[in-house]
Amino acid sequence: MQLSRRLLFGSAIWEVTRPRTPLTAGHLMIRLSDPAMALDNRSAADWLRCHNAARAALADVLGARTCTLLFAHRWHALGASIGEPAAESSTPTFHLFGRWEGEPVTPAEQLALPAQRRQPAPEQDLDKYDAGLRTALLEAARPAAGWTAAGAPDGTDSEAGAPDREAGRAAGPEAAVPLPAIRSWTPSVPAGTHHTVLAPERTIGSVEEVTPPELLALAAALEALALRQAVTGHSSIVPDTAVTGGRLELHALGRSAGESVNPFEMLLRSPEISPALL
Repeated sequence: MQLSRRLLFGSAIWEVTRPRTPLTAGHLMIRLSDPAMALDNRSAADWLRCHNAARAALADVLGARTCTLLFAHRWHALGASIGEPAAESSTPTFHLFGRWEGEPVTPAEQLALPAQRRQPAPEQDLDKYDAGLRTALLEAARPAAGWTAAGAPDGTDSEAGAPDREAGRAAGPEAAVPLPAIRSWTPSVPAGTHHTVLAPERTIGSVEEVTPPELLALAAALEALALRQAVTGHSSIVPDTAVTGGRLELHALGRSAGESVNPFEMLLRSPEISPALL
């Protein structure tokens, strides 16, 4: 059964919705409202606003204490889509999975099944939680005192930092401003040939602490990987920092239509990723 996509919160550029096939009651999607919108400081700040509000709402309504982010770059889930949510459209989307004690089904249990065999969360559960999520999203998305429209604290130079080693420079009018440095490495037990971990140079304990320039730098580093590696695109996962020992890590898994092994299946068996991830 496929449900209609439910809008829970609409911001200036991004929106928080239920996917058409929500796999758990804690499964939300951050979706670009206008596919023509470029990723710049303004849209990055708005994405962070929606993401942080979604995490806060999941914690408030469901008691979700950890959240995992999944998204694809230059890649659409194919066939059985083992390990990743089925693609809904070409519009940039990010799947957020909140986890809480006593959840009746885990995201991993759903994602381990072929897409056509997954059962969406019961509609009565969505009806039970979605009104509360809408209210909590509105409250959590209110601008905090001391924050500018660009998403950085007043008086703070969010562009400061060492010259970027991986990401290059931002596109468009911001091209003259170096982006923050992004570290890049291959994990000790990679999930396939093209498994790269990206992380901001600055120590960050949570995705909620990321600044718009750091988000742009991560996006540019991921784009550089897609151009440099012999892959079609990437499936990406950002585990909750509670799972990774307080480290913010973006795992980029190179994908191609002719791949012999699905790297997502390998990743979920990796000793570097706790089974609590999904």
